Amino acid sequence: MKVLLLESIHPTAADAFRRAGLEVEERPGSLSGAELADALPGVSLLGIRSNTKITPEVLDAGKDLLAIGCFCIGTNQVDLVDAAERGIAVFNAPFSNTRSVVELVLGEIIALTRRLVEKTQRMHEGIWDKSARGSHEFRGRTLGIVGYGNIGTQLSNMAEAVGLRVIFYDTADRLAHGNARKVGSLDELLAEADVVTLHVDGRPGNAGLFGAEQFAKMKPRSIFINASRGMVIDDHALRENILSGHITGAAIDVFPIEPKAQGDTFESPLRGLDNVILTPHVGGSTQEAQEEIGGFVSTKLLAFVANGSTALSVNLPEVAPPLAADTYRLGYLHTNKPGVLAGINQLLHQVGVNIVGQALSTRGERGYVVVDTETPIPDEALSDLRRAPQTLWLRTWTPDAPVG
Repeated sequence: MKVLLLESIHPTAADAFRRAGLEVEERPGSLSGAELADALPGVSLLGIRSNTKITPEVLDAGKDLLAIGCFCIGTNQVDLVDAAERGIAVFNAPFSNTRSVVELVLGEIIALTRRLVEKTQRMHEGIWDKSARGSHEFRGRTLGIVGYGNIGTQLSNMAEAVGLRVIFYDTADRLAHGNARKVGSLDELLAEADVVTLHVDGRPGNAGLFGAEQFAKMKPRSIFINASRGMVIDDHALRENILSGHITGAAIDVFPIEPKAQGDTFESPLRGLDNVILTPHVGGSTQEAQEEIGGFVSTKLLAFVANGSTALSVNLPEVAPPLAADTYRLGYLHTNKPGVLAGINQLLHQVGVNIVGQALSTRGERGYVVVDTETPIPDEALSDLRRAPQTLWLRTWTPDAPVG
C-alpha cells in the first residue's frame, strides 16, 4: 500500500506510515491538474495541505485511492461530495493548530495597535522615530470575532484574559465563553468592534463575505485581521480603506491566490502598505502544531485502513468500531436505503456466520456498517454483497491480515 504526501507535511506522518509497513513518497510542494493525476495511480492514501486541489478530474485518476488526509483544518480544497460518491474517506485536523492561530492573532493585535510594523521598518532604514503617535494599548478595547468555532472560542478566552472586551457573531447558535457577548448581526459587530478578526470556514457561501460594504461599516480607525480563508475578503476594497485611513491597520495570512511552492513570487494589492502585516498562510505553521497535525491525521488514516474506522471523517458516515483482535470484520459502504442491515444479517444467517459486533451510521445518501463475526464470511456471500445494487465498496479484515 502506497502513501503520497505533498506540501511538506511534518515527518511524524511519514514515520507513522512507515512504521505501519506502508510505502511512502514525499514531495515538498503541491501538485495540480495533470501533474497530480499522473502521480495518483497506485496511491492508496493521499496527504495534502491547503494548496492541493482535489477535483472530480483528479479523483478520476485516483482509481486506487482509499482515503485523503487534509493535514490542516480546512477541507474546501477537496470535492467532498464527489469523494464520498466514490467511497473515498476524507479526514482533517480540526483542533490541532487552533492554539497556533490564536497566538498569531493576539501577536498581530499587539503589533498593529502599537504600530510595530512601521517602527521596525524605519529602524532597519536607519531612522530613529521615537514617537507615541498612533500607538495605543489594547487593554479595554473591543475585539469582534466573526466565526465562533474552535479557533474563535479559544481566541475569545485568551483575549479576555489579557484585557480585551469580546463580542462575537456566528450564524450558528454558539455558547458564549467567559464574559464574551454574542451580537445579533454582523453589522452590529462592525459598528462596535475596535478590532475585527475573521475565523469562518471555507464553505462556498462565505466567498466574498467581506467587501467594500462591510469595510465601510467598521469603526473609523479600526483594525482588520483575516486568518480564515483568502476568498472571504476583497483585498482591493481593503487596500482602499487602508489608504483612506478608515482602517488603521490589517493583518492578512490567507489570500485568494497563493503561490504553489516555497520561493514562488507572491502578488497582492496589499503589498507595500503601512501598518499591514502579510504572512504566507502560517497561522497554523508552528513546529508544535504541524507535529500534532501529522500525528493526528496519520492516525485517522491508519485506523481507517487497519480496522475500518471512519471516526471524524468529514464526508462519510462516522463509525468508530473497537479493535478487532480475534474476530473477522466486514466494512460495507452503501447507498442509504431501508433494509440494508436486515439483508446483511439475513445473508450471514443463511451461511451460518455468527455476528459478535455491529455498528451502523448514515450520512445523507450513504450508510456504513461494520460487522464483526466469529468466523470468516464465505466468498460466495461476499460476492453476493459486492454485486448488490446499493454497494459502494466492501472490505474485509482478518485477525492476522491487512485490509482485503
